[in-house]
Amino acid sequence: MDAPAEQTSWIGARLPRREDARFLLGKGQYVSDIQMHGIEEVCFFRSPLAHAVLKGVAKPAGFEGDVYAAGDLGPFVELPAGPDIANYRNVAYPPLARDHVRFVGQVVAACVAPTRGDAEDIVEQVIADLDELPAVVDCVAAMAAGSPRVHEHWPDNAFIVSGATGGDLAAGVAQSTVRVTRRLRMNRQATVPLEGRAVLAYWDDRLDELVVYLSTQGAHVMRLGLSQALGLPENKVHVIAPDVGGGFGGKNRLTPEEIVVCALALKRRTPIRWVEDRREHLIASPHAREHVYDLTLHADRDGRLLALEGDVHIDAGAYPLWPTGAFAEASMAVRNLTGPYRIPHIQFRNFTVATNKSPMGPYRGVARPGACFAIERMVDEMARELGLEPTELRRRNLVTPDEMPFVTAGGMRLDNGDYAKALTTAMGMVDLPALRARQAAGEDDGRRIGVGFAIYTEQSGHGLKEWARRGARVMPSYETCTVRMLPDGSVQLLVGIQSHGQGLETTLAQIAAEELRMDPARIAVRHGDTNVSPFGFGTFASRSTVFAGGAVARSCRILAEKLKRIGGHLLQVDAAATRLAEGQVHGPSGAVPYAEIARAAHVRQEMMPIGVDPVLDVTATYEPAESAGTFSYSAHGVVVAVDPDTGMVEILDYVVAEDCGTMINPMIVDGQVMGGVVQGIGTALLEEIPFDASGQPLATTFADYHMPCASEMPKIRIAHLVTPSEITEYGVKGMGEGGAIAPPAAIANAVADAFRAEGLRMNETPVTPRRVIAALDEAVLRAGHVA
Repeated sequence: MDAPAEQTSWIGARLPRREDARFLLGKGQYVSDIQMHGIEEVCFFRSPLAHAVLKGVAKPAGFEGDVYAAGDLGPFVELPAGPDIANYRNVAYPPLARDHVRFVGQVVAACVAPTRGDAEDIVEQVIADLDELPAVVDCVAAMAAGSPRVHEHWPDNAFIVSGATGGDLAAGVAQSTVRVTRRLRMNRQATVPLEGRAVLAYWDDRLDELVVYLSTQGAHVMRLGLSQALGLPENKVHVIAPDVGGGFGGKNRLTPEEIVVCALALKRRTPIRWVEDRREHLIASPHAREHVYDLTLHADRDGRLLALEGDVHIDAGAYPLWPTGAFAEASMAVRNLTGPYRIPHIQFRNFTVATNKSPMGPYRGVARPGACFAIERMVDEMARELGLEPTELRRRNLVTPDEMPFVTAGGMRLDNGDYAKALTTAMGMVDLPALRARQAAGEDDGRRIGVGFAIYTEQSGHGLKEWARRGARVMPSYETCTVRMLPDGSVQLLVGIQSHGQGLETTLAQIAAEELRMDPARIAVRHGDTNVSPFGFGTFASRSTVFAGGAVARSCRILAEKLKRIGGHLLQVDAAATRLAEGQVHGPSGAVPYAEIARAAHVRQEMMPIGVDPVLDVTATYEPAESAGTFSYSAHGVVVAVDPDTGMVEILDYVVAEDCGTMINPMIVDGQVMGGVVQGIGTALLEEIPFDASGQPLATTFADYHMPCASEMPKIRIAHLVTPSEITEYGVKGMGEGGAIAPPAAIANAVADAFRAEGLRMNETPVTPRRVIAALDEAVLRAGHVA
């Protein structure tokens, strides 16, 4: 038969997400959906105080066997959480509080009952004997002499004090003629996925193993942590991540509740389940974002940014979370503070501070939203000081394509791209000249129009050397894929990542289809089961398409060579004379379908060439060639209308000019960008967990913790620049987190721009109406003082 025309590439195809069908039809399966005989539910008694000595726990009469406090379970193995470096202070995070409680919501006891409601009733009867201690709630004040200490055996409240230097700060300051000093603050928030944390554990007597259904971003790493904490061999722990209703980083750390549920399953030998409710999530899940920046930016009168210096305080909460601990946030913040700019001289101190709050974990963007907010607000403030259009100051200082690869003063290797083009594209999308004319004309309703921009770079695909430099105890420097062709010619991809909204079941199938030249509908992707998939680190840090996609490509190429060898034998031609197309091996004068080749490889071995092993099963790992990673980037532009009387902010337009290299599926890229932008808008305008002086959280329900809703969101317009990476398969770059990084900076810049004549400084998130009015009042006072 004649060979068919070469099919279109699957790379770049806008295929609908195959995952969506089951979700839209209500057929997804989450931990809460799993049914089995004899399930018992857990509710936790949590500390009502932020800091106290725990003297004892009184169990209600009649339920003594159903209430478990410290000493009733375990013993647990304490896991070191954080970097393996000398000056980092580690501290155990006990699954059940022992002698102290250190934040409101810390787990003190677990109550077990046939239903969640019954378990909650037991919790209401538990009494903890607590002697209250002073609470530490401000991460800057916590480092002052005489501050109460969160951990009484520490000399101060720092997990670690570190820093970053580059260039020659004194020389940069000497060259400068203009300086701007500001304090900038990004406040605390939660990750708020649709599905909270959830775990169901039971002992399987037939398989002689602990089976754990876990809503997680990385099943294999969680198995490692659980086996160590429980003192079980890894082959006795089987973790299954079913459908996961969002993670955003918060489900990529091992938390006490998950350890306790597993311990209860081992002790009671019944299935035990815990599903986090929303109040538990807001007070006791991993928190994020709380940064304070005290910075000075130096420049000359021509607008050259010469030096940046200052202190960065990170509020890490009371305990470190396994495996990365509390240091990653500060390290990433200071190294990313120069952003995409050519700032040659830096000097920072960074303080990772313990407070009486829920532990800090990763959240989409991890430190970069704070760093982007800080540098982009400083650039706008410097532009105002110099009398320049903020976009012009950016243009003068952005790293250019000709300078790349460019190593920043913070040590980040910006590999390629065109930052100025992204900025120009975003400016054109909002029509900056027309907006300036509109501002000059004024609005009929009295509101003020503002426009703001922000640019970020996002490191992804970083490998072993980068993780080793950070002192990581678990180094996610590779991913693994097993590709398996079954006897009928259909294919399974077994991968160690976890798809929980990224569309990876679709994009990884597209990559395999590209390499195997077959219909992606014939390719199934399996993940989230430690007894099925090869070892992998999971989905986080915008890494899955880079790493897992690379592993899929590598394993499929090896399989393709075997297909050609067997196919050539069946066609009686040399393998070198064959090619793959449309699910067949083609020779000069004929073709054989994969199903025939797979049949020979599995059940008709007499048809195989001599020296070729049966079955079609390949496992391969992948790590990019450059350990420093590859950088995606984006310029965001936003137009707002602000009511000067109420401080209310309305987003009128939002644009994104992004470059994530080659796009496997542009439609999925657009969805990821939009989702990230919406979360970034939440950080910018709405989401915050404040605390009172005693450490009580003041936003514990959605009545107080406000989320962006569809009716409030603008249409997000996206333009794509494509600069393929030179170190990854297909030239892809990570992009899952990027949409959330720039919105706080862009929106704060836009609000400040709306009142630039008044000199408004919008240097704290979220930009609430109260803060807008307060900033206006401060601007008036400053103007009066100057006058």
